[in-house]
Order: sequence, then C-alpha cells, then structure tokens
Amino acid sequence: MSQQDHILIVDDDREIRHLLADYLEKQGLRCTAVADGREMKSALEQHRIDLIVLDVMMPGDDGLTLCRNLRASGSPHANTPILMLTARGEDMDRILGLEMGADDYLAKPFVPRELYARIRAVLRRTRALPPNLEATPPANARELRFSHWRLDTVNRHLIDTDGTVVALSGAEYRILSVFLSHPQKVLSRDQLMELTQGREADVFDRSIDLLVSRVRQRLGDSAREPTIIKTVRNEGYVLAAEVAATGTRAETGR
Repeated sequence: MSQQDHILIVDDDREIRHLLADYLEKQGLRCTAVADGREMKSALEQHRIDLIVLDVMMPGDDGLTLCRNLRASGSPHANTPILMLTARGEDMDRILGLEMGADDYLAKPFVPRELYARIRAVLRRTRALPPNLEATPPANARELRFSHWRLDTVNRHLIDTDGTVVALSGAEYRILSVFLSHPQKVLSRDQLMELTQGREADVFDRSIDLLVSRVRQRLGDSAREPTIIKTVRNEGYVLAAEVAATGTRAETGR
C-alpha cells in the first residue's frame, strides 16, 4: 500500500475523527477528516480519495444513505472503497451496509490498529484486479440475470427459470457475485481469493477450486464440460455468460 493513499474519515464525533486521522497519518497515510455528508461531498470533489471510513450513526444523512447515494451516483467516486463504522455492531447495520455497497465494516469500540489493518485489507482486495478489469453491472443492482438464472442480491439466493429458489452460503454468494461483476473476464485464483476475502476470511481455508466446484453444482453446470463458469488452463476461471442488471436496491427500500 502506497504511503500516498488518501483516506477520508466521515464521523460527526470530532474527537474520534481527529484521533483516527492522527493515528493513520503516523502509519504513513494521508487523511482528511470531515463531519457530515456535505463535507464528504466537498472532499471528494477536491481530492483523490483512495478509501472512505464512514460512520453509520450521524445526524442528517446517515452513513447507510451516504453509501447508497455514492454507489448509485455514477460519479468518478462511485466505486471508491468504503469501510463503515457502526456503534452498535448490530447484524442489521452490517448487512445493510454491505448491501448498500460497503466493502467492510468495523464495530465500535475498536482500537485504531484494527482499523488500519482493515484499511490495508480492503485496499489490497480492491486492487487485486488489473485497472482495466472494473465491475460491469451497477453495484446496487437488485437482480443479476445470466444464463437461465437470476441472482437476488437483496436476499442473496439464486432463482431458476421455474422460480425455484437455490440457497447459497456466504462464501458461494461472494464468489458468484465477483464472477457476475466481471463477466467474460479471466480471474486468477489469487484475484478470486483477494476479492472474496472479507471479515469471515476463515471460510476460505479450502481452495478456491473447491468453492468454484460448489457454485457449479448450484448452477447445474457440468464439472467435465462447464458452460457457465469455465476453467482457463494455467490462468483461472471465467464467467462465460452475459450478465444483465435489473432494478436497484433503493427501489426495495433496502
């Protein structure tokens, strides 16, 4: 991670945001600390920001709203990595944050060193892909259609043409989401590992190959001659199907 990485801290608690900024700057990062969504927008317009640390509980537009609006904005900053902070550490805050497009979350109270480690991990994951391998479907799409399947990104399950729902584990959903975000692009095993590791990285104690095999089984894709997720010898895997995005999570009120 470059020493020039610029972190934007958005928290209405003046003491917390300055404490975090001071610590992160001592680790070699550049920091800008602001109090609300208006100042966040201004900072994004004035600076090249590499990652946003965004508090959930703020007056006015809260962190979830700011995250959702940024992801749906279509601006040059729409894909800037976001690490959300939640005071309550409730599952609903975490789930909503991730559904709105956050890359990771951290529950308060925490030690600054843990935040620094999370920042490094998020930047490493988001930079695992080559610069020309950006996600194609919108980050807040309600549903992704491919082959004869639909992926419901709110409820996180598959639906076939007959309307049958196929449940996915967290690990299966994450890796399928990565493939659907980069259709017809070859992804190496290292890239898949980096892009799918998150807070629950221990689910990847087995190989990416095994996880891809499990997803193929969910899709009914032949192990010998797969047509949806194909193996590219000595390189990795590629989603061979075209992907279409429909709806947005905002339309569901989520």
